[in-house]
Amino acid sequence: MATPSHHQNPTPSTKKKKTHKNPEANFLYELNSCSKSKDLKAAISLYDSALSNNTRLNQSHFNTLLYLCSTFATDPDSKDLALRYGFRVFDHMMALNIHPNEASITSIARLSAAKGDGDYAFEMVKKLSDYQVSPRLRTYEPALFCFCQKLEAEKAYEVEEDIDKMGLSLEEPQIAALLKLSADTWRGERVYNYLHKLRRSVRWVSEETGKVLEDWFCCKASEIGSDVGSVKEAILRNGGGWHGLGWIGEGKWVVKKGNVESNGRCCCCGEQLDCVDIDDVETEKFALSVAGLALEREVKANFREFQDWLEKNADYEAIVDGANIGLYQQNFAEGGFSVLQLDAVIKEMYTRSGNKWPLVILHNKRVRALLENPSHRKLVEEWMANGVLYTTPHGSNDDWYWLYATVKLRCLLVTNDEMRDHIFELLGSSFFLKWKERHQVRYTFLKGALKLQMPPAYSIVIQESEKGSWHVPIVCESDEESLRSWLCITRPGGCEDEGKTGSTMGTCEIVNGPCCKSSENRNNEKCDDKTTSMTGKRKERSP
Repeated sequence: MATPSHHQNPTPSTKKKKTHKNPEANFLYELNSCSKSKDLKAAISLYDSALSNNTRLNQSHFNTLLYLCSTFATDPDSKDLALRYGFRVFDHMMALNIHPNEASITSIARLSAAKGDGDYAFEMVKKLSDYQVSPRLRTYEPALFCFCQKLEAEKAYEVEEDIDKMGLSLEEPQIAALLKLSADTWRGERVYNYLHKLRRSVRWVSEETGKVLEDWFCCKASEIGSDVGSVKEAILRNGGGWHGLGWIGEGKWVVKKGNVESNGRCCCCGEQLDCVDIDDVETEKFALSVAGLALEREVKANFREFQDWLEKNADYEAIVDGANIGLYQQNFAEGGFSVLQLDAVIKEMYTRSGNKWPLVILHNKRVRALLENPSHRKLVEEWMANGVLYTTPHGSNDDWYWLYATVKLRCLLVTNDEMRDHIFELLGSSFFLKWKERHQVRYTFLKGALKLQMPPAYSIVIQESEKGSWHVPIVCESDEESLRSWLCITRPGGCEDEGKTGSTMGTCEIVNGPCCKSSENRNNEKCDDKTTSMTGKRKERSP
């Protein structure tokens, strides 16, 4: 019996290995392999071979070589080779009239900084404009860090000015470097300004940045003061947590590391931390932004009518997203709009605010349906009589109404809406998350019982008090905030508890065990005299 013949398909092993036909592509492929494996010597060997073979080089070849050389420029064993070939490759690139891009300049700037030449690194960054290319923050870093390390303050500040002109924002590593430079060169006003830049940029600082701050405050005695009244006004205007008017008080600083209680009380000095809000200017911009977008998307006459009404009824302390609460956990067969849930929230907010009714925003279609229901009519009429309800008109999106009211009146907002949809993306506000943390009240109903999650008692951000003290949160790996360490930076007598303890500077309240340690002087050469180590002592809590 004849057997049918079959065409044998080639197995993977019989397939020809794919190769690049042109030498330029082959060279780039092999260079990228060296880059992935971090093999500088192999890359240099390939480069030398390409030169011998007159291989035509392009920007990608040069950028890969420059990147590898800059990567090894700080490695003690490879530094000389990396620097020698790095500058040779760049000179070759320029000789061929191949324009560098941002990646090329970043690499050559890193090589220059590794050689200690911050001036050339900065000069290279400025040359990017000749090629109509915009630098990135990483492009400036080599020059900035080089000047900071060499204590060339004016040059570092010039780099910072250029970064600002380009519309780029400093991050913690750059701010910390400038802060340390200013501290090392005794520029107290600069230190103060960079501390505020840190406050605006990060919620908490790294251990390394915390160490820079400890060193500065442990060795610095300042005698700059400000009018108490103006300080309080500034803190209120700024939304709490800072005043920005300069150092306050006199004498040496006392630096301790400890924890903050769940109610926001520092266990080292007893000071109450703030729940920080956005400032007056940001609030006004936010309200105008919401109103502007609402007027574009809503019937103008309807929203303007709401704005006018709100101007005349501006004494509410809480806004309630009625639909969000009424429809909470109602996705079951008999579910609908829960009037009882909404009424529970209304009454709870009334009690919490000292018998002031909240404002409930609810669509008029929903209100009509409730009034037509005999079992709900009386309760809804009671809300209306108490001035609790504002009904939004047909075709409107009530999100615009409750958001605008909350921002404009600077009050609380009861909703579980995470405000992540396209409406809130349109706002594009850098301070939106801070605003939410300060104003949003979340809720749950467990077996019909209401539980409100109020805004936190305090904000986990760098804080400056009206007494001149500072509290700086340190990065924490645990999700348990009670375990987070804070730098507590005060002056003798600046805080109430320290004033009571007189000269016993190490005394502090202990909550759940020892929570406060004084920073030891680390033999910083710029200090005139040494600060003795102080440990926290237990103190009885007053009843």
